[in-house]
Amino acid sequence: MGFENQDEERVPVEYKDYYKILGVAKTATDKEIKAAYRKLARKHHPDVNKNDPKAEARFKEINEANEVLSDPAKRQRYDALGSDWSSYRPGPGAGAPGPGGTYTVDYGGGEDFGGFSDFFRTIFGGGGGFGGPGGGRAGGGTGGGGFGGFEEVFRQQQSAPIPGQDVETPVELTLEEVLRGTTRMLQIGEGMKSRKVEVKIPPGVRDGSRVRVAGEGGPGARGGGRGDLYLRVKTIPHPLFERKGEDLQVAVTVPLSTAVLGGEVSVPTLDGPVGIKVPPGSRPGRVFRLRNHGLPRLEAGGGRGDVLATLGVELPTALNDRERALFEELRTLGH
Repeated sequence: MGFENQDEERVPVEYKDYYKILGVAKTATDKEIKAAYRKLARKHHPDVNKNDPKAEARFKEINEANEVLSDPAKRQRYDALGSDWSSYRPGPGAGAPGPGGTYTVDYGGGEDFGGFSDFFRTIFGGGGGFGGPGGGRAGGGTGGGGFGGFEEVFRQQQSAPIPGQDVETPVELTLEEVLRGTTRMLQIGEGMKSRKVEVKIPPGVRDGSRVRVAGEGGPGARGGGRGDLYLRVKTIPHPLFERKGEDLQVAVTVPLSTAVLGGEVSVPTLDGPVGIKVPPGSRPGRVFRLRNHGLPRLEAGGGRGDVLATLGVELPTALNDRERALFEELRTLGH
């Protein structure tokens, strides 16, 4: 929306939501804005979207949004005007508050604003632009709105190396593979080509964790290095064990006589069965801990987790006459 004086006809200009363009909240920190800008700039750069005719326009829009939101003074002026900016009184002195809390907006008509939108020029035109009153262009010039510095940065960005994007893919592991570590051969497609990457997965990786393989992600542009490859780990359910961190839970069942009188039971582990003693009078649900028979610990000190064996008691379902008589006798004895 541009004005040379207050008597000129108002030209409709589309309001630009710079926060929406960068995909950040209005309360975003400088760090969040910077991170969002870098991510979008890599994604929409014309050099990596040569077949997309809209990429350049989108890239300029992202740079314009970053130019405003990364500068505290510009961001303050933009926030102050808000989406109702077109209702403010135009006049000299861009961004200066007028009577009744209104803001004046001036579009300095003769200046070169490069690839910036009409909305940007309307809000930030005049008043010396970026370089303060009479601010010069890059290289020591003295004319115009002082946008040359940003244009120079923009040109540098267009020629700077662009790192490749990170790539993430899921990988399923058995508990045995988690215990001992394993390798995966991945087929990675890049356009019409594909390449194989062998990835070593260390022992003890946690469910949901990521294994990073540096330099095996997407290709960069203009000499930029490759991104990284990440393997998102998912543990395949085991028929016997349930994983709880580095511990493994397993159920073991003993006859009623063993639970009452005591005895031995074989507990399965990933290393093979291990015999334990069941004390007399053991109740169902009792947990026996087999130390260092679980999965590797990644923390300092290493070692392994435990196997937690939960005791179950098998009750007889079909009694012969002799067994029934014995149980009747136990009942008369108060058992």
